[in-house]
Amino acid sequence: MPKIPRDISGRELAKMLNKYGYTISRETGSHLRLTSDSMGYKHNITIPAHHILKIGTLNNILKDVAEYLKIPKDQLIEELFEK
Repeated sequence: MPKIPRDISGRELAKMLNKYGYTISRETGSHLRLTSDSMGYKHNITIPAHHILKIGTLNNILKDVAEYLKIPKDQLIEELFEK
């Protein structure tokens, strides 16, 4: 099981999710709203634009994206954070 990185910012994650069709649709305060319609319907996620995301927050975001893409979360983590 791949490890989730502990030192990723919200903006870095938003850039990484471009790979899956997510784009920043709006920015309000310290939060980014990303939208994707690559699976045939719109999916929105909100990411805090913090310097370092808390591990629980990052885990929930990754779980939500994996469900939308219909892939296992472990596979998503490997694809996003491969070295």
